[in-house]
Amino acid sequence: MENKLEAKKEYRLISREFIDKVETLENAMLASDDLRIAKGNTDMFPLKHSFSEGVYIREMFMPEGGLVIGKLYKISHTWFLLSGDLEVATDEGINYYIGPCYVNAPEGTKRVLRALTDVIFVNVYPNPENITDIEALEDMLTCPSYAQYEQYKLLKE
Repeated sequence: MENKLEAKKEYRLISREFIDKVETLENAMLASDDLRIAKGNTDMFPLKHSFSEGVYIREMFMPEGGLVIGKLYKISHTWFLLSGDLEVATDEGINYYIGPCYVNAPEGTKRVLRALTDVIFVNVYPNPENITDIEALEDMLTCPSYAQYEQYKLLKE
């Protein structure tokens, strides 16, 4: 008799309350002129992109007081806080991290980051096709909205 383990694909349920709050906050941040709010790659929040075989690594420096709302991720990945103190809010709650440390983020993750000190934050993503075009990588790894993420999940099933 053969024993087989069957992987059951389950998705986290993200509350409508969290989605509404993070979308409202993101819209307010995008409309703000506050330089402590990251809106892509800026001199204040420089990004560094690195590649290894099958891996994409993105490093960001965040100054103390900096605020970032990350992308909504289609895939699970790992992020590292190399240095500094960071507050991170997700649909699972608010956590405080002191670098160095790392966290495995499940698919469907969207993070709100607040730097309590200067921080160096690194995301590590699978990149099986060794894509080096940043825009193409973002399309592969993220969804622009929760509605599009729901559609993406349905297409995967």
